[in-house]
Amino acid sequence: MARLLDGKKTAAAIKDELREDTARWVRRGVQPKLAALLAGDDPAALAYARSKEKVCAGLGMDYEMHHLPGETREEAVLDRIRSLNGDPAVHGIILEMPLPPQIDRRRAMEAIDPLKDVDGVHPLNRGRLMAGDRGLFPATPLACVEILRRHDVPLAGRDVVLVGRGETVGKPLIFLLLQENATVTVCHTRTADLASHTRRAEVLIVAAGRRGLVTGDMVREGVTVVDAGINPSPEGRLCGDVDFEGVAAKAAAITPVPGGVGSLTTVLLLRNVLKAVALQAGGEGTSWKA
Repeated sequence: MARLLDGKKTAAAIKDELREDTARWVRRGVQPKLAALLAGDDPAALAYARSKEKVCAGLGMDYEMHHLPGETREEAVLDRIRSLNGDPAVHGIILEMPLPPQIDRRRAMEAIDPLKDVDGVHPLNRGRLMAGDRGLFPATPLACVEILRRHDVPLAGRDVVLVGRGETVGKPLIFLLLQENATVTVCHTRTADLASHTRRAEVLIVAAGRRGLVTGDMVREGVTVVDAGINPSPEGRLCGDVDFEGVAAKAAAITPVPGGVGSLTTVLLLRNVLKAVALQAGGEGTSWKA
């Protein structure tokens, strides 16, 4: 049976590091702070925003939620973002999704100061990722790389097959993998003979948003598998893009769903807050790899 790449244990270790880094900034007279902007009353968005507040409190970070009515005009949302951009006490800004239909998602995201864009969605941060420069990058792609790093799975020089080309995970992950010196093949749900590609992978990362897309007959013995999918099953459970039982029987290591990549997303978002503090202070003061 494959070794489990445990996201919960990994997240706990990262929290310990973030707690120390936060305390270090506080000793220097800087109180790291995340501001979340939510328009409307989407239950999932509310729950996610409140869960971040709890984690921030455990790390010693300040957190504030700006909860606007669902009928708020776009210009009012943009004004609030500009206000947060100009507030030196706020180091990170996150725009909770979904936004009400009258608000242009792209315009709102592009209004966030790139140095406070802890979700890594601003075009400047996307460009910095592509160029290999320092910036703020999306948490889920970071989690895919981080969970491998923390379990001593090397990427340099290895054949990595990525199934998924989405804006949120797949595309940013391509460039993170290239920075690790992996040899990257990118596939997707419309790739002809997908199995011929996945069987070549030494490391397989799946982020296609389709339940059970990759089955046991589509992987080689000894593969390492990172499943970044989160899908509802007919039984009401969460499951990934990988048929876990079938693939785990052949894999050397695999992430579970839940308990894998998803367990890291909030802590890596908050690591981005500390990275934002460092970038705003001139690039110093963190104890982790950028």
